Amino acid sequence: MADHSQPAHGALRQARWEQGTEIPLGVASLAFLAAYALRVLGDGLPEAVLDLCLAVMLAAWALFAVDYAVRRRLSGQRLRFVRTHVLDTVVLLLPLLRPLRVVQLYETVQRRHGRPRLALHARVIVYAGLSALLLGFTGALAVYQQEHQAPGSTIRTFGDAVWWACATLATVGYGDVVPVTPLGRLIAVGVMAVGLALLGAVTGTFASWLLQTFAREDDERPPGI
Repeated sequence: MADHSQPAHGALRQARWEQGTEIPLGVASLAFLAAYALRVLGDGLPEAVLDLCLAVMLAAWALFAVDYAVRRRLSGQRLRFVRTHVLDTVVLLLPLLRPLRVVQLYETVQRRHGRPRLALHARVIVYAGLSALLLGFTGALAVYQQEHQAPGSTIRTFGDAVWWACATLATVGYGDVVPVTPLGRLIAVGVMAVGLALLGAVTGTFASWLLQTFAREDDERPPGI
């Protein structure tokens, strides 16, 4: 008879690890975002402060890497873990997406305080909104860092970068400010892709909520009306 105790024990250990690291990783993502913002926007800060910010960013990345490695080992899936945890893999490899772990921190705090959880549709909209806000701010920082000193760039201030991020996430694309550097354009492609996914999630969820609301009203309506 096959022994299923070992996989079950590994799954239990993985669940305990994930529960215990939710808040530390959320705090690490906040620290990463704050340190990154200071490095990009703090032109007049002392070199020691900028070096400290870099150290915080590297430490946060190290925490993400350790968490990823431990969860992969506890799962026992090896390469399959990478295929089934694509978002975690992308977050580990792309600094632009690491602050999105803050959204998971919000869910953890809500759950541990025993507060009533939002309905599914409301949760999707709230989480997509938080993700768009974090992605827009981080994307604006990344593009501003690459573009503000580039020859021929139209993104000269952080305000320009924020305006560009808002237009890109909303899929408006005015074209008045655009990245000109190769890395800036690569960042723009990532922001566009994630922005389309978030917009689709919000619009699809809202449409589903409307359909359910109208269907419920039809069911409650007396016959013949």
